[in-house]
Amino acid sequence: MDQMKNTVGKARAAFNSRKACSLEFRKQQLQALRRLLTENEDRIADALHKDLNKNKLDTQVFEIMGLEGEIALLLEKLTEWAAPRPVERNLLTLMDEVYIQPEPLGVVLIIGAWNYPFLISLQPLLGAIAAGNAVVLKPSEVSENSAALIKELIPKYLDKDLYQVVCGGVAETTELLKEKFDHIMYTGNSTVGKIVMEAAAKHLTPVTLELGGKSPCYIDKNVDIDTVCRRIAWGKFTNCGQTCIAPDYILCDKSIHEKVIERLKETIKEFYGEDPKKSPDYCRIISTHHFKRILSLLEGSKVAYGGQYDEASCYIAPTILTDVSPTSKVMKEEIFGPLLPILTVNNVDEAIQFINQRDKPLALYAFCHDKKVLKKIVAETSSGGVTANDTMIHFTISTLPFGGVGNSGMGAYHGKFSFDTFSHHRACLIKSLKMETVNKVRYPPGSPEKVKWIKRLITKQVNFGKLGLVFIGLLGALLAVLMKNGRMQLRRNMFLLICAVQNLSRK
Repeated sequence: MDQMKNTVGKARAAFNSRKACSLEFRKQQLQALRRLLTENEDRIADALHKDLNKNKLDTQVFEIMGLEGEIALLLEKLTEWAAPRPVERNLLTLMDEVYIQPEPLGVVLIIGAWNYPFLISLQPLLGAIAAGNAVVLKPSEVSENSAALIKELIPKYLDKDLYQVVCGGVAETTELLKEKFDHIMYTGNSTVGKIVMEAAAKHLTPVTLELGGKSPCYIDKNVDIDTVCRRIAWGKFTNCGQTCIAPDYILCDKSIHEKVIERLKETIKEFYGEDPKKSPDYCRIISTHHFKRILSLLEGSKVAYGGQYDEASCYIAPTILTDVSPTSKVMKEEIFGPLLPILTVNNVDEAIQFINQRDKPLALYAFCHDKKVLKKIVAETSSGGVTANDTMIHFTISTLPFGGVGNSGMGAYHGKFSFDTFSHHRACLIKSLKMETVNKVRYPPGSPEKVKWIKRLITKQVNFGKLGLVFIGLLGALLAVLMKNGRMQLRRNMFLLICAVQNLSRK
């Protein structure tokens, strides 16, 4: 569609104007996004209630607070993160300026998800803005009320040329993916993730994919089951199970299987009452399509609790499944809904083996008092993230990268990881045209003696952070003088110089 080409072209022209290079401009845009959230909180809550039956408190906790925290962090750290990053030098570059310079990638495409429509669309946007990029944002059409509000509000608060919002479904997304971007970030399922990656490959565009998966939850037999079940139920049934890092299934010791089921039943009643359908804290499935998909996963499984549903309101009760076979339908795909299968294992080694026989998950949870067991699980499994003795909390830590591995995704974001994801880390070396005598060792004609000195000069890494500019200047001058001396004197003095610099750089 010409509309997509024009949208991307407009964003690229705005990026090429270089107005986003200014750190002050970027901060102004971040502050504008903060105003968008505070001035439209009621409208955001209303859109989320219409899409997912979220209440206002959940909107604040799970959508707005995280974005406000991210904005505050970016405003505080942006100047530091965007500054040149000095690196260690070798003796051949003793007098040179050597550093990494973060620079914007260009025009970024962000494809959001419907389960947390504002958080998952706007949090990557914050990182892309902070890094100085232009952005084309595609919110999910499935959460139609939220997408429409994002489309309305973004141009009212942000630069209308640099930051474009495109709404629509599969057709519009397909057309967008035909255009050339400098980075694409997609949140969703692995099937669409492969389509995004294939489209990006045609332009050699790098991607960040956050894809989810079946996140396991292991419960050791020696735990406080009341506390464990409360934390698992919170992580599982928040947003009606429609969270990419929700516990997908439980692996527990056979000896505590019945206790886990009973305590989960009590916890569900504690959280949502005897009839969760009447609870203001319990969300709904996003659409009829997903409602039917989730119900189909019940085939061949025994319902230990819950199982009620109402298609008219897309309601599925919190449901516990037992006697689940590892080959059953519910164990073959990410559930992304309020069904919680419970499987039994004999010990932690069997749990680790079960986990490792499947695709690497986005998150892994383990409940155990013994830190040695927890460390064993971390060491012998692989996942995007891992949280011990709780669920989902690692998502809230801005100093941790959030992302998947293998089938659960690639790349990461949050905090500085967002800034780095949307930046090119440019290797920079600024050399003087003076002291050419030092460089003669690398020029033809070659000799074994020159090769020996080149090896020493290049392989000896030196960190001059503690030496000071004056001392570096003195070393450079000394090196230049030594290069004018005779061969034997040069060999002796260069050796002493290298040893001295190595010893000082270690202090």
